[in-house]
Amino acid sequence: MNDHPDLDSRLRRRLIGASLASAATAALAACGGGSDASPSPAPVGGTPPSPAPAPSPSPAPAPASKSFKRGIAYDLATTGDLNALAPGVSWWYNWSPRPAVTPPTGTDFVPMAWNFAFNDAEIETLLKANPQYKYLLVINEPNLYGQATTTPSDAAAAWPRLEALATKTGVKIVGPQITWGTLTGFTDPVVWMDAFYAAYRNANGGRDPRIDMLAFHWYDYGLAAQLDRLKKYGKTFWVTEFANWHEGDGSAAIDTVAKQKAQMAEMVALLESRADVFRYAWFTGRWEKDDHYTSLLVKGHDGQLTELGQYYLSLPF
Repeated sequence: MNDHPDLDSRLRRRLIGASLASAATAALAACGGGSDASPSPAPVGGTPPSPAPAPSPSPAPAPASKSFKRGIAYDLATTGDLNALAPGVSWWYNWSPRPAVTPPTGTDFVPMAWNFAFNDAEIETLLKANPQYKYLLVINEPNLYGQATTTPSDAAAAWPRLEALATKTGVKIVGPQITWGTLTGFTDPVVWMDAFYAAYRNANGGRDPRIDMLAFHWYDYGLAAQLDRLKKYGKTFWVTEFANWHEGDGSAAIDTVAKQKAQMAEMVALLESRADVFRYAWFTGRWEKDDHYTSLLVKGHDGQLTELGQYYLSLPF
């Protein structure tokens, strides 16, 4: 089942942590006596027992070989492509509930309910049959025409279906996948989210919708500020699509692989450093009209990384 739309429609968009420390105190006991006190007699008979040997320290855990956070938004359809990315990518999704290939050990597939046109019983069965699925991505870009276009009130009315699935299967709800969109009156993701919360509360006795983590898409400069705007909802983030597609403004345009690499390094460093970011996924694997040099895989060559793909896997975490 493959529910994602034609991804070329995305080209129509217009884009705009204190540690707790604890201290312990120990009481120092002193003993003494008067001038008439006699010293304690030495122990009689035999050698005192040897102290028990100190326990061996536990071995340090092996360092992680790749970032748990790092993923890719792409329909990985061959083992060649998956094996090429697996050394540095920990997870992926393909805008559908099922993967095209079986994930190797150490790499997770995360299913998605792309819009509300899913069969509840079918998704429940799928999730129960695959207990390795801990998260369900939901509702892709509801405020963007051509995607899972949904008004806040309609999303609020349908949201209990997702809550029921989470209750029955134990998965966490990750979404909606919000972005700057084109839906009249709701181009700003914060405006859409505020209206969604209001509609849900109104229909559910003031209760907030269950959103375990919130997802966001971004294709420009200024990712940190965008995430900061969304902190008002009190959720941990998944950034499930990101790259920089900035156009115009002379040298600010992303029109070379070197510029995209610089942006990738900056954004990945940000996402790795933020405690409120749980996972992130670069968009994408292969892009037919790759004007901004975002492809991680070479077009027409199975299992071959681009220069950018090699760079993505090499970035520190």
